[in-house]
Amino acid sequence: MEKQQQWSSKAGFILSSAGAAIGLGAIWKFPYVTGQSGGGAFLLLFILFTLLIGLPMLISEFIIGRGSGREAVSAYQKLAPVSFWTATGKIGVAGCFLLLSFYSVVGGWVLIYTVRSLYGGVIDGGDPGALFGAVTTNASLTIGGHAIFMLLNIIVIAAGIQNGIERASKYMMPVLFLFFLVLVVRSLTLEGAMEGVSFFLQPDFSAINGEAVLYALGHSFFSLAVGFSCMVTYSSYLGKDVSIPSSAGSVAIMNIFVSILAGLAIFPAVFAFGLEPAEGPGLLFVVLPAVFAQMPFGELFLFMFLLLFLFATLTSSFSLLEIITSAFTKGQEASRKKTALISGIVVFFAGIPAALSFSVLADVQYFDRTIFDLTDYLVSNILLPLGCLLIALFIAWRMDKALVKEQFELNAGRLQSAYAIWLPLMRWVVPVTIAVVFVYTMIQL
Repeated sequence: MEKQQQWSSKAGFILSSAGAAIGLGAIWKFPYVTGQSGGGAFLLLFILFTLLIGLPMLISEFIIGRGSGREAVSAYQKLAPVSFWTATGKIGVAGCFLLLSFYSVVGGWVLIYTVRSLYGGVIDGGDPGALFGAVTTNASLTIGGHAIFMLLNIIVIAAGIQNGIERASKYMMPVLFLFFLVLVVRSLTLEGAMEGVSFFLQPDFSAINGEAVLYALGHSFFSLAVGFSCMVTYSSYLGKDVSIPSSAGSVAIMNIFVSILAGLAIFPAVFAFGLEPAEGPGLLFVVLPAVFAQMPFGELFLFMFLLLFLFATLTSSFSLLEIITSAFTKGQEASRKKTALISGIVVFFAGIPAALSFSVLADVQYFDRTIFDLTDYLVSNILLPLGCLLIALFIAWRMDKALVKEQFELNAGRLQSAYAIWLPLMRWVVPVTIAVVFVYTMIQL
């Protein structure tokens, strides 16, 4: 077997891992869920659960990946052979496949909006709500965007770890942060912006209910890309000289930081123009174009926002196609290009029903959900928490304890002492919390 590729540096690994985590969760889902769930109180809960639930889970996946030196499926086979634990990696691959099949559809929408914004085709197109409907109900346009988005993923994954994912992330992530800072400054200088800042940062716990708490719990591991063993695959390319707790902490902090930037870019602008913060999933595609339309140089700022959103969506989708590709190559880098191409094509065709869920297949529904919504619900509310629960139980009760401790403490410096806090969290707090979310989801279904 060929020598498996590795990240060229700790910075490359952190940026790539952060890119995998920072996508639809931080920039699209977090703002509208926050708007629907009480603003600042939800933000506070999200940060708390990210540090207590998401971060320990992220450390766990890093330990499994580097401890085995294998991609998702083979990692569990190596660490726990001849047992049902190997299903954990397979659930991860299946979850990534389904997630990418509809994630790519949304990525296609972002791509279409980004291109249209170059020539004023978003703001000058009239009613943003009507435009969003025109884009999503146009079957050929939606499938075309879906195809181009998947093609971009195939090109990067086929190029490999250092020349593909790491190189793309090193360029995209700094630009994402730079654009975000520019947008935040512009948003905060709008008249009436402070009302939006107060809504986003000042906790109002009277607006919090049980459902909002569970949303914050679920989003804490959704936003860090844990549960589907994506980070197991990424950390399998990690060298022994890198501290796992430190790297995981950097990724978690970057994700929280981007989530806060997203809120500061969106809510002040929404309040400044008297719009509704609890708009829902249409916040990015409907409300924000209406906001930018009322700003000087609105097209420029809208283009910047859409471009950074496209970058974030792409860096996140890279991890999804990577786990699928690596599950079949199993370290055989010579077959990477062919496998990436075939995997990408299969995902594209699997995503066509989701792409058509707003047009020719709009009337095809199961459990009162379109194919797009049903796939989203299955992935986000069933497979993801199930994967998180299995990983938590695996590392706390099945994986060799000496290997777990060794990987946690390797080059961790002062953070070695954090093992005494992390292990009880993974044994009791994290699995119980995830089980609560999972049971609640099943009851709701």
